[in-house]
Amino acid sequence: MSLTGISANRLELLQIAEAVAREKSIDKEIVIEAIEEAIQKGARSRYGAEHDIRVHIDPKTGETTIKRVITVVADDAVFGGGVDDDGAELPFEEPPGIMRLADALRREKSAKIGDTYDEILPPFEFGRVQTQMARQVVMGKVRDAERERQFEEYKDRVGEIVSGAVKRVEYGNVVVDLGRGEGIMRRDQSIPRENFNIGDRVRCYIYDVRRETKGPQILLSRAHGGFMAKLFAQEVPEVYDGVIEIRAVARDPGSRAKMAVISNDSSIDPVGACVGMRGSRVQAVVAELQGEKIDIIQWSQDEATFIVNALAPAEVSKVVMDEEDERVEVVVPDEQLSLAIGRRGQNVRLASQLTGWQIDIMTEAQESERRQREFAERTQLFQEALDVDEVIAQLLVTEGFASVEDVAYVDVSEVASIEGFDEETGAEIQARAQDYLEKEAVELDSKRKELGVEDGVLAIEGITLPMAVALGAGDVKSVEDLAGLVPDDLRGWFESKNGERVRQAGILETFSLEPQDAELLIMRARVVMGWIEAPEEPEPEEVEGEAELTAEDVFGSAEGPAAEAEAVGEPQDS
Repeated sequence: MSLTGISANRLELLQIAEAVAREKSIDKEIVIEAIEEAIQKGARSRYGAEHDIRVHIDPKTGETTIKRVITVVADDAVFGGGVDDDGAELPFEEPPGIMRLADALRREKSAKIGDTYDEILPPFEFGRVQTQMARQVVMGKVRDAERERQFEEYKDRVGEIVSGAVKRVEYGNVVVDLGRGEGIMRRDQSIPRENFNIGDRVRCYIYDVRRETKGPQILLSRAHGGFMAKLFAQEVPEVYDGVIEIRAVARDPGSRAKMAVISNDSSIDPVGACVGMRGSRVQAVVAELQGEKIDIIQWSQDEATFIVNALAPAEVSKVVMDEEDERVEVVVPDEQLSLAIGRRGQNVRLASQLTGWQIDIMTEAQESERRQREFAERTQLFQEALDVDEVIAQLLVTEGFASVEDVAYVDVSEVASIEGFDEETGAEIQARAQDYLEKEAVELDSKRKELGVEDGVLAIEGITLPMAVALGAGDVKSVEDLAGLVPDDLRGWFESKNGERVRQAGILETFSLEPQDAELLIMRARVVMGWIEAPEEPEPEEVEGEAELTAEDVFGSAEGPAAEAEAVGEPQDS
């Protein structure tokens, strides 16, 4: 762009502005503003930087006007003066670009302080330095406008598939020319073993657009789950129209993927529609994904059913879910174990990603062995605690008694109703259970005192002797110590280590406390310490079954570390 003389052909100036605007896909007005700023800087260099010089280019005629703005000031206005850093007095100097009120009144009777007058300056020729400076100003403005235009154009296109040509490949990162912008596909967002050469056409998924100092970053991906979902939307009209919804996608890029679909029309099979006649639709997607195998499964609102579907093609015998910990135990036939796990754990890993549940696989033989072990452990416990023979202990376990407390505190008729028992036998067994628990309580209380746990801790509602011993082992020996904890300290929490979710045990980990129970124990301790006031108990008829304290009284909302920790609860069969 040449700006050697602003008195040059006016139409040529407009032609230059139009050409640059067209080439960079920006507004012509932005280019004209950049040229005005460049001429303004050149004029200040020519006439003095202290002057208030302004430039205007007529967008229709190309006529350039350079003017100096003069401001009216008071007659007694003082400029300059003071002292410099060395303490020397500075002279009082009248700066250019001002006019005293008296002089302004001679020029115009209605003049007043703050008025401005324009003084037209003559055109001038740009020197070498001024030309270079002007070029930098114009190109900088144009570059900024081009970046802003790219960001505004692509910021709302996140989640779309775009097509472009490979511009260059740098250390495995692929820069793609999108026509009106550049996108970058980092190495971890490309399909493994997929190589590109300069000029190759490639389709990518825009997963993020960021505004950065060096310009907008359009981040592309071919490994993102959204890329596969959008490809199906292009190949399957029912997905494009919203009749079939893709609820979840899990991918091992270039190897295998799982996709959960559901139909909003009961007459349409979502899996069959996505597969297509003789697999035509799914094969088109597979070809784009470099042969990636795709399992299309039926999404289900019932999580147990969804997990079973996600583990296909393996068959599942039983699912045991732990909703507190979002963990599920899946039992499969012995011969199905390798199929359920998949090569290098791929099948179970993808199923876990798809469902959001941590999945543990075990065979029927392993589950049977575990149940036999638990049966034997409980039988042994009853034999030792109740001083009964193996047959009676096994009968108790078979009837569903899991602990000595279960036997001691149920109605005696429940024990007596066991086949082969009578009222006398039931009462005797229950008496032995209560004697055992009393002896155990004495031992636990002695151990509590040895650990230095204060009586006040045991006096808090909800704290049992075994809990008090566990608190002492965890160095919580006073009510103040307990009041200073958070629920995570009691229940345990999860930390990320090397990309894996690792559970850290809590002080009362083995007691499987619910989140609200852990919070209540701590709040009751804080009430005892006087840190908070105990809220008034609600009327029974107004709030039925409500605890006297709520979590929000101390911890606020459920957001934060206390809400993120999850306890390992007793699994439930589904």
